[in-house]
Amino acid sequence: MNIPGSGLAKGLAVTLRTLTRRTQTVQYPDAQPELAPRTRGVIGLFEENCTVCMLCARECPDWCIYIDSHKETVPPAAPGGRERSRNVLDRFAIDFALCMYCGICIEVCPFDALFWSPEFEYAETDILDLTHERDRLREWMWTVPEPSALDPAAEEPKEVAAARKTAEKMAAAQAAQAAQAAQAAQEAQAEQETKEAKEDGA
Repeated sequence: MNIPGSGLAKGLAVTLRTLTRRTQTVQYPDAQPELAPRTRGVIGLFEENCTVCMLCARECPDWCIYIDSHKETVPPAAPGGRERSRNVLDRFAIDFALCMYCGICIEVCPFDALFWSPEFEYAETDILDLTHERDRLREWMWTVPEPSALDPAAEEPKEVAAARKTAEKMAAAQAAQAAQAAQAAQEAQAEQETKEAKEDGA
């Protein structure tokens, strides 16, 4: 036999028990959530490693990866060598309105071009804007945490080494351009001074 008001009493008892517990609610976006180190948020693209093999697009169960490319001829590396052709990436986009975050594309990529990023703030007001192109995917790549080393003597991760190599090449190219510009300015100044000296002597 149910006692009148017993349900209310049970509900109040649950309320009283939870009043003394620490709240689990996070006032997002004022307070950012604490995510696990390898949280699966979105997929980042490391474009330098992509060879346009199309494995990710073929294996995707949702067909949400769009890739366009063209072929270009690469001159021989040595005199007398043969020319070869390679695929050049024109477009790499992922429709996150269709993606079910299974991670198959990341697993099947043989060249480590796709990675999980913990980034999760990519909501859009229009569902069509959830198709993100390679520029946005590349931005997310820099939020990918470094994989933990297997042991202290483990080699540097390939993606970190490739990123550092690319950054060093860009820095070297910028330094070379700056040096050339400085040399050209010095030569122009010396030429101007020589011209002025000749005019004064005349």
